[in-house]
Amino acid sequence: MRSMQLIRAGCVAYAEALAWQQQLVAARSVGQQGDTLLLLEHPPTITLGVRANPSHVLVDAASLAQRGVALVQSDRGGDVTYHAPGQLVGYPILKLCHYGADVGRYVRNLEEVIIRTLADYELEGVRMPGLTGVWVDEGRAKICALGVRLSAAGITSHGFAFNLNPDLGGFAQIVPCGITQRSVTSLAQRLGHVPDDLEERLLNHFAAIFGITWDER
Repeated sequence: MRSMQLIRAGCVAYAEALAWQQQLVAARSVGQQGDTLLLLEHPPTITLGVRANPSHVLVDAASLAQRGVALVQSDRGGDVTYHAPGQLVGYPILKLCHYGADVGRYVRNLEEVIIRTLADYELEGVRMPGLTGVWVDEGRAKICALGVRLSAAGITSHGFAFNLNPDLGGFAQIVPCGITQRSVTSLAQRLGHVPDDLEERLLNHFAAIFGITWDER
């Protein structure tokens, strides 16, 4: 069974986390670093993926700056996403060929981690055909966004953003992931609180799905 390093990093600025991921990808590509999961959150930030439509940012840059919201171009897949404290963000930096060498399967596995975690609290998480992420209320509300990148050397970066208890009002500044027909929700909105064991349950499901053990230093 493979071991994966777990780093709980707290709140990290998005641009700093992006540079950190790029450093880890470079080190993993040449065997100087093992597989790693960064677990963290970001201050209020709007990110644009490589296929983002700029019109999906509904507030001008000057107004965002006044509100203390960063606007960052990202190299992940997908459209426009909002990050804020209260969101659990996971960035797996791993060599994909050790986990099936299939990006689609990898994304489905990340979704499955969230789906199983939700099931622990009697919430049904679902996938939506043609979309990425995890939804509740039979697909009417998104609770976890996903966006990944695969380097030329086959190393993953970026990952999932699971809404635990963020200020959901921040999502009104964007068209989340370019989807207008559905809302955004959080675990706290569904349960009334965030369970104390949430993070550990998620990590247990991640380890089971990817067949790894955690090395936390």
